Amino acid sequence: MPKAQVVADRFHVAQLVSRELNCVRNQEIKSNQTYLDELEQARIEKVLKSSKYALLKPEKNLTDKQKATLEQVKHVSPRLAQMHQQKEMLKQIFDTAVDWEEGITRLGDWLADAETTFKTSVATIDRWLEEVANYFEYRTTSGVVEGINNKLKLIKRSGYGFRNFANFELRCLICWHLDFSSA
Repeated sequence: MPKAQVVADRFHVAQLVSRELNCVRNQEIKSNQTYLDELEQARIEKVLKSSKYALLKPEKNLTDKQKATLEQVKHVSPRLAQMHQQKEMLKQIFDTAVDWEEGITRLGDWLADAETTFKTSVATIDRWLEEVANYFEYRTTSGVVEGINNKLKLIKRSGYGFRNFANFELRCLICWHLDFSSA
């Protein structure tokens, strides 16, 4: 398929950013040991340890308890607050950009803004910029294909191995209610 366009899945881009944010959260927990006051140290550690989902979930999907945790994290760690805001901005770019030009412009601005906070993610997105930008043109993800692959693996595991390929093929066809009379 020589004319096929490679499109980077927006969810993999978001996953990349979320992983880096979580790594920084873990670093903040470890670097918290430099505070002199043990009570303050324990309070900050408690806030940061319970903040994973409050930082990584989309802000609009947070529970009231997670919103309160997020506010505490923003108060305790300005770096995590900035990174969380940038993560939400990236999600908003993918959600609201109406065409390729707007998407790539806003993504370029985001990359410039996040250059110091998301070093690894920015470098990876830079390497895959054309593929990431193609999302704004084609608006496609690999979710359906990943779902099919997951279902096939599940069928294979539940069969504990098949003695012949025809049995595996029949189970796959039945799973998707396909016509298996020709199989």
